[in-house]
Amino acid sequence: MERTVNRAQILTTVNTPATAPAYAPVAVRFTDREYLSIVYRTDPEALRAVVPEPLRIDPAEPLVRFEVMKMGDVTAYGPYVEAGQAIPVRFGDERGEYLHAMYLDSFAATAAGREVSAYPKAMGTPALYAEHAALVGTLDCGSVRVATATMGYKQRPLDPELAREQISVPTYMLKTVPGYDGTPRVCELVRTRITDPVIKESYAGPARLQLFAHVLAPLADLPVRGIVSASHIVTDLTLDPVVPVHDYLTEEDAS
Repeated sequence: MERTVNRAQILTTVNTPATAPAYAPVAVRFTDREYLSIVYRTDPEALRAVVPEPLRIDPAEPLVRFEVMKMGDVTAYGPYVEAGQAIPVRFGDERGEYLHAMYLDSFAATAAGREVSAYPKAMGTPALYAEHAALVGTLDCGSVRVATATMGYKQRPLDPELAREQISVPTYMLKTVPGYDGTPRVCELVRTRITDPVIKESYAGPARLQLFAHVLAPLADLPVRGIVSASHIVTDLTLDPVVPVHDYLTEEDAS
């Protein structure tokens, strides 16, 4: 008798290819996630050009966080490295960060981040390592260098509570899914945050950051105008599922 995949089976298929999904539908726990995080000042006009309403920036403190994150072990994904930019914002009375761009060396984590949640992930080649007396973070797009970050290696302890606050701020992202006619089928602002962080190591120190122009990874469109702070954190953590907080398809234009 001819067998076909029935409706019930199709509805349990969370991603493609159906017979060999790109990622597993499991709860994810990060173990030994290592951060190099550099906060810098940029141009207010540059931030206004990329931060979506109803999020608001502070024009008196036009800040960006450049991060390189080395995932020591991740449930269902294994180790990988990620780099990107986050922008401090306000949503109503809540302070948080808008995730502007993320570049990974794992296709499974990239696909899951985009499809299941709303992380602005694309493929890239980030790296994080210690060299001599510096912690070094880099991001390449193909053969082209996009970012180079350096920080003094474990020079000053950082209060673990401050480290926990830093990585646990609410984060906002744009969830966009096009319809078959090219118009938005889903267009939402969503929110998530890190839960259950276990701070294993945390340090502060001097840092430098260089960003290089690339059309496919335009991090340099938010230019570095001065370093504010830098941290090096090792932690275990879990990410909350995203929840929508603003629907652009149903809400009236706020402009």
